[in-house]
Order: sequence, then C-alpha cells, then structure tokens
Amino acid sequence: MRLSEFDYALPRDRIAQTPAAPRDSARLLVLRRADGAVAHRTFRDLPEFLRPGDVLVLNDTRVIPARLRGRRANGGAVELLLLRPHGGAVWEALVRPGRRVREGARLVFGDGRIEATAGARTASGTRLVTLAHQGDLRAVLQETGEMPVPPYITRRLDDPRDYQTVYAEREGAVAAPTAGLHFTPELLAAVRARGAAPVFLTLHVGIGTFRSVETDDVTAHRMDAEWYEVPPETARAIGAARARGGRVVVCGTTAVRTLESVARDDGTVTAGRGWTELFITPGFRFRATDALITNFHLPRTTLLILVSAFAGRERVLAAYATAVREGYRFYSFGDAMLIA
Repeated sequence: MRLSEFDYALPRDRIAQTPAAPRDSARLLVLRRADGAVAHRTFRDLPEFLRPGDVLVLNDTRVIPARLRGRRANGGAVELLLLRPHGGAVWEALVRPGRRVREGARLVFGDGRIEATAGARTASGTRLVTLAHQGDLRAVLQETGEMPVPPYITRRLDDPRDYQTVYAEREGAVAAPTAGLHFTPELLAAVRARGAAPVFLTLHVGIGTFRSVETDDVTAHRMDAEWYEVPPETARAIGAARARGGRVVVCGTTAVRTLESVARDDGTVTAGRGWTELFITPGFRFRATDALITNFHLPRTTLLILVSAFAGRERVLAAYATAVREGYRFYSFGDAMLIA
C-alpha cells in the first residue's frame, strides 16, 4: 500500500481560511458507504440522517494556547509550540528556529512571564524544555499564548473561540478535533430532539495526528502516542445503543481512533484511559464505528488514510473529486462529510 495512492489535487483557493458563520451553515457531503452515492446538504441538516436510538460520539478535548512567540535571552526571535507535559516542569515542544537554539539556551516569553530552558532533542525531532512561570501555567498561557492553528491557515484568528468546539471541556490538545467545529448548541439540541444522544470522550490531539507520513509503504508509519479517556457513562451509552439496534455515529478521526483503541472484537466498548498509537489503514476491521462525520483532509496524511479505510480508497477519492468540482471548502475550517 503506497503513499502515492492517497494523493489528490486541490486548488489553493479551496483551503478555508475562516470558519463558516454560523458554524452549522457549512456544507455537508453525504457519502453512502454501500454504493458510493453522494448527496449535497448543509451541516445543520445532520439530524435528518440520524435515527432515534443512535449515539453521537464527540471529542471534548480543549485546545490550549500553546504557541509562544518570544526571544532568546541573547537576542533573536524564537517560537515554541508546547506539545505535552513530560513530568514536573518539563514539556515536549517544537522550537523554531530549532537549529539556532542550543541545549541550555534560555528563552523568554510574555515579557518574562514564561521562561524556558532548551533541553535535549527527542528521537522524533521535538525538544524537551523546562518551563519557569509566574503563577498558574494555564492562566499564563491564556494571557501570553496563541491558538496553534495549522500552517495552511495563513491569517490570524479573529476570535480564538473559532478554533474551539462549543463543547470543548478538557484542556490538553494542540489542535482542534475539527469535524466538531460545525456544531452549535442549537444543533446539539436538535440532535437530542431527534432521539440521538450526544456522548463524550477525550483524545488530546497532538502533533502526531498531523505528522507527515514519510515512508512510501504506508503501513511502516508509526503514530505518536496521544492521551485518551473513555468515561464509563460513554461506554454504557454505546452499549445500550447497540443493544437497542442504534448506530454509533462518530464525529472525527480522533474519536474513531479512541473508540477503536478500546473496542473488543464483539464491538463492545470498554471505559478506560491511556495512550494510543493506533494507526488505521485499509483492511482494518472497524468494531465500534458505524458512521463517520469528518472534514476534508490533506492528501497523503494519516487522516485521509483512516477515512479511506472506513469507506474505501477509490470511493473516498471519488467523493473528494466531486467536492473539488462542487466548490467545497477544505481542511480545518472547511466543509464536512457524513459517511454512513
């Protein structure tokens, strides 16, 4: 299975730079897994495609303002992207310009409210940094940090809340679970009124979700570990839905990876927490996911590969080609797909 099999052409003007307003006005391409049939709708129409007794699984991770712009103590601009804590004051981070920041260098952010000492490089190319800060770190980041939007979004956010789902609850992600950005409180109420129950799990989206696949053989790629938690009430709700003949409709590839990490061979889902490195490629047997809500992903990425595993590579790429022709908006702030 070659990486080139998951490529497609996209005009640059189709890369969305701003979110849909209102959120649920985004377009929705509905792809039927059975035969590849496509329908064009609006995201607020989603409840029409849900059934009483279904559960809608959402990732409630909250993005932290983890991008810091500052300077080296001896001069020169520097940028730090905090990825995840490594215990105590040590964090794993991306440092730019990495080659100019030597081990032991002192970095200053927010007029000195945060300082970092650069440490060793990791095997994956990141750096370990030791932080010192005035007051609670989360509070300081809210005042001095920026939301770490993907590099293909070239304009700054008008409102940091644009890159946060309306149900974001648990802080720890460095990227949003973007399929969920389309939901509004009113749309969630309509889902409930339809008789489908929103339930929540957490996967703190890290850099590994977006790390480039650098091996020609797709199956040789290794995912970075990301922390997840499936609460007992979510596991029970999914089990009850299955028992009454309902479907498990999963919003986003991160939620899919979480569920499939804790699913048993019989399709039951167990509560738990831990780290997952699950990489889903074509041929994977989905045990917990019956339908998928997802955005349009970059070519040659683990996300597109996962979607292709769920619906079939040729069928997905044909749907993408249709979306390009029909003027859909792509990537994090773009439109969405429902695969059912």
